Amino acid sequence: MRMAPISAARASALSARADTAGRAYTARLHTSLEAVKPLWLEWQADGVCTAHQHYAWAEGIAARLMPKGAELLVVEVSDAATGEPRMLVPLMRRRAFHHYVVEWLSCGVCDYSAPLLADASPWTTQGAEAAWAAVCSVLPPVDRIHIAGIPQQIYGVANPLALLSATRDSIQITSGLALHGEPEGLIKRICKPSFAKTFHKHCRRFEQMGGLSLVEADTPALMEELFGTLLELRLKRFRELGRFDLLTQQSAVDFYRNAALQGLSDGSVRLFGLRVGQAWLASFLVLARKGTLHGILLGIDKDAIANVSPGLTTIAKLMIWGRERGFDYFDLSVGGQGYKEYIGAASSVLAEICEPMTVRGRGANAVILFRSRAELYVRSKPRLLKAVQGVARSLRRLKD
Repeated sequence: MRMAPISAARASALSARADTAGRAYTARLHTSLEAVKPLWLEWQADGVCTAHQHYAWAEGIAARLMPKGAELLVVEVSDAATGEPRMLVPLMRRRAFHHYVVEWLSCGVCDYSAPLLADASPWTTQGAEAAWAAVCSVLPPVDRIHIAGIPQQIYGVANPLALLSATRDSIQITSGLALHGEPEGLIKRICKPSFAKTFHKHCRRFEQMGGLSLVEADTPALMEELFGTLLELRLKRFRELGRFDLLTQQSAVDFYRNAALQGLSDGSVRLFGLRVGQAWLASFLVLARKGTLHGILLGIDKDAIANVSPGLTTIAKLMIWGRERGFDYFDLSVGGQGYKEYIGAASSVLAEICEPMTVRGRGANAVILFRSRAELYVRSKPRLLKAVQGVARSLRRLKD
């Protein structure tokens, strides 16, 4: 199969648009993380970088999760006038059903897609378009570009990807709560009254069962114990629900276990367990960066004690733990699960780029857009959604 690279005419048009904005950019393509490691680590420390673009996290993706035959593409964007690097864009190219697609370097383990930025200087729409033109000009031949999970901002700085004319709202939402004030009384202060009441009721019930504690894994042995608990509880729960979970794949298990072990040294990945007496009722893997805790994987033993929720209790306990240590935001990750609204989290819509480059890419894009609209319609009809989920659970149980 032959593919057309990004056309010279299109690149020229984009460059012209960049020139009228008064700023132009050049781009350089790297095919290994090692080539940009010094710059990446510098910006990770002093620039603008999300927890999902932490170098160790990206390194784990490249080493353990990239599909066979996929190509790593890291684009370094520099100011054309000064030559100073301004942005790193981690991507990959893979084969997808008779065509090639460029995607974010995520492989299902990054909630958010955001470039690493040299500093917190503001970006304009014109500047973002010029930088994206430079990125596109160095990409290899591709049928389409699909980047999901684009947040509007990165720690208060406009995400250049969100400013692009090619970007549109997706069906994904993300939720979280601002943590403020003293740790004491935090849940009553920031959450809905009904949740705060339930939380305190559940804590009393847990205490009666033998004492309640939130434990952080601080040794390799405890990390392995809590990770094993997380894996066991999560897979059991997802089998009961008839839902797919990434942890059914050994490569994903290895990725998260390795990330948790690395996190023992720098605190970027943390693993917690909720213990009642000597029994683990929940295990929670989180990312930590610049005052934000990102909930990633939660495993719960829902049936251990009747009429109480280990999951909600763990989340609330972890918010208090975070506030005691100066964290000011708790990210509940992507998804519209009802418990997030029940807690009192605020939600925002994530954006995506679905940009076809060839006829084959336009066909694939049409299928993706149709599927997204169909999913959005089903979600808007609670009874239909429940029926579809029931069928999906039945099919997965048959497969198991």
